[in-house]
Amino acid sequence: MDSLEKLKLAMRKFAAERDWEQFHSPKNLVMALSGEAGELTECFQWLSEEQSQSPSDTQLAAIADEVADVQLYLVRLADKLNLDIAKECHRKIQHNAKNYPVEQSKGSAKKYTEYFDS
Repeated sequence: MDSLEKLKLAMRKFAAERDWEQFHSPKNLVMALSGEAGELTECFQWLSEEQSQSPSDTQLAAIADEVADVQLYLVRLADKLNLDIAKECHRKIQHNAKNYPVEQSKGSAKKYTEYFDS
């Protein structure tokens, strides 16, 4: 059993033990996920580029907590929608490879739609 599957089952159990299934609709989970992503963003809000590359131990601990919160809500959301996160990530990497061919995107921050404007 892979680690995402273990997380999914652990989150299912965690929610069931607390009778939280009633609150875990996809809509509510996305809203919670968005809130946690905002808290992760806040960890970086006033850092310079250099500081963001090497946060202090205290900052890194706060970042780790928020990364975990984001991932756990994402795992829960995928479970509720019967999505396999790893499978969908691999599918999306293939899709992105088509949208961002190396010869056009290497070293560029342009969005793929901008390639056709040049």
